[in-house]
Amino acid sequence: MEETSLRLKLRHIIFGTDTPAGQRFDQLLLIAILISVAAVMLDSVASINRDYGAILRIVEWSFTILFTIEYGVRLWVSAGPARYARSFFGMVDLLAILPTYLSLFIPGAHYLLTMRALRILRLFRVMKLIPLMKEANFLMSALVRARRKIGIFLFSVMIVMLIFGSIMYVIEGPEHGFTSIPQSIYWAIVTITTVGYGDITPVTVLGQAIASLAMLTGYAIIAVPTGILTAEISQAMVRRRFERECRHCHLHEHDEDAGFCRRCGHELPEPPDS
Repeated sequence: MEETSLRLKLRHIIFGTDTPAGQRFDQLLLIAILISVAAVMLDSVASINRDYGAILRIVEWSFTILFTIEYGVRLWVSAGPARYARSFFGMVDLLAILPTYLSLFIPGAHYLLTMRALRILRLFRVMKLIPLMKEANFLMSALVRARRKIGIFLFSVMIVMLIFGSIMYVIEGPEHGFTSIPQSIYWAIVTITTVGYGDITPVTVLGQAIASLAMLTGYAIIAVPTGILTAEISQAMVRRRFERECRHCHLHEHDEDAGFCRRCGHELPEPPDS
């Protein structure tokens, strides 16, 4: 009985954000995350690592042990441990502790602890910014609806990269740095995406002409996914407006947080969770 009471109390503190104790817990957790991430970043600076590396490593392991205990407690007090472990925050909490243990077998793996910064997303819950999460979900739903169009577009871009890479391999050849078709495709990707590292450059006049065409193609390619996503967001906004249509007078132009129709005063349906 005492164990059940303790689990319920800890559950309210760890998973609850409406209680003072829960808010203080999340705030302290955020501070601990920021300090641990800062320690990992400082450890990557050679001069700081040389002078304070041992101290930073102790700090790193201390926070890892603390977060490991916290993760275990979350599993213990959760109403559904398996569901929590498979959830987004559950996987983020696990990833926040794994790199330190991996560093025992893979040198340098502890620098991946910067992934702990993902846990700062809990700030949306602590600061009552759930509406922003809804807007993020709205954007994500638009991306999901456009996935086939974007997938076909990316496949087409891959074919264009292959063609440009193969042409440049034939024109420039190994003597000018284009040692293979994969290397030439790498050049095409860097050029068409307008990154332009400059580690491989065409020398011949024909090669430079093809490169100019690739650059112009890059600007056209960049605009396509933006247009696809913009059109999908626009359609989603129209759908969301019509889903708030008044059942009495059929007026659909209402604010998302409106509770009653601005024309006839009848109650509006709940806004969709986009």
